[in-house]
Amino acid sequence: MTDASTIRDGRLRILMACAAFPPFIDGGGPISAMIVAKLLIAAGHEVEVVNVSGEDRREVFDGVPVRRLKSLNVDWNYRLPRPAWKKALWHALENFNPRAFLVMRREIRRFRPDVVLTDSIENVNVATWAAAKSCGLPTVHILRSAFLLCWKASMRKGDANCGRACGSCQASSVGKKLSSRFVDAVVGETAFIVGRHLEHGYFPNASTHVVPGAVRPVDGAAPRPAPRGRPVRFGFIGVHDPVKGLDTLAAAARRLEARDDVEFVIAGSGPQDYAARLRDAFPARTRFLGWTRPEDFFPEIDVLVVPSLFREPFGRVVVEAFAQGTPVIGARSGGIPESIEEGVSGAIVEPGDDEGLAGAIAALADDRDEIARLSAGALRAAARYRPEAIAARFDAVFASLRPAPTSARRIDAAEARA
Repeated sequence: MTDASTIRDGRLRILMACAAFPPFIDGGGPISAMIVAKLLIAAGHEVEVVNVSGEDRREVFDGVPVRRLKSLNVDWNYRLPRPAWKKALWHALENFNPRAFLVMRREIRRFRPDVVLTDSIENVNVATWAAAKSCGLPTVHILRSAFLLCWKASMRKGDANCGRACGSCQASSVGKKLSSRFVDAVVGETAFIVGRHLEHGYFPNASTHVVPGAVRPVDGAAPRPAPRGRPVRFGFIGVHDPVKGLDTLAAAARRLEARDDVEFVIAGSGPQDYAARLRDAFPARTRFLGWTRPEDFFPEIDVLVVPSLFREPFGRVVVEAFAQGTPVIGARSGGIPESIEEGVSGAIVEPGDDEGLAGAIAALADDRDEIARLSAGALRAAARYRPEAIAARFDAVFASLRPAPTSARRIDAAEARA
């Protein structure tokens, strides 16, 4: 252990407990966690990741030391089908799991960090915060979803977003809310996701911070020239799911079907029945690429469209597009509009408004020089998300913590009692 001045002066030992970590990837969360771990290591901190993955071993994965644990709950891969009783028990234990408390306290005492950083909290459990507090250590939590508020993590019921957590979600999250009082600083990639938790009374003792996701600069990326001599290409990349607003984009495309100066490029995949329906919903001048790497996709389009109906906590694809010099038309949904400056790096439309989206697409097709101006603005905006800039913002979060100079003695005392 180091003394309190270490938190102020820089180099830290950070135990980073993650809900999931590569190579297991169930969405953008594990990738984001990997990015955070690597940028903290690059900034000079000593980092070890702890995550639950169904096995018990240590390894170095892509330069990051990782301690993988067997399940601390009834199982660990909550994406797989399981009986209703097992789901109910898993969710009940996620409110506070005594076994997770003991195991995570053991890992804290073993690594002897200066700070415990939790990146999402499923499986490693909210008990990690209590374990850190019992050792006298400051804790920082990164929000990636609404899991603490909603057992589905989406705050969406049927075809509609929930304005607030419903009664059943509040009742099933009591332990999560109570445990959040042990967190010293809470970080969200947008003000939206932080505010959503604060308005429900979470993290009463924590300072709040907005630190967006990091995106590396793209070699050779430059402002795009105005597209000439061909149709303007508007694209979508991501999971093919109704909550992503693809039906809105399809309806907007149909409104523009008579124009021969606009075409659409759709990348990504989803359930076969929905994918087949999408192909019928879009006009003939639409290319479906299937699963495509972002670095191969963005050069194929002039403008990205992010029409999500779901209130995205961040919307990482927006800043990935900026790094490629691609402007974005995004829905005013969740954290998406926080990244887009209208008239500078893109445009914002109301979610589900296919007429408004068609109008925004048509306006850019009519003024191709505007696309070039927005491309330059998107590339300038990408600088805000460079890894070194995001690492500096995390350092500011760590520097804001109230140091606990007795931490070493409390961990030593805990070891003596063990």
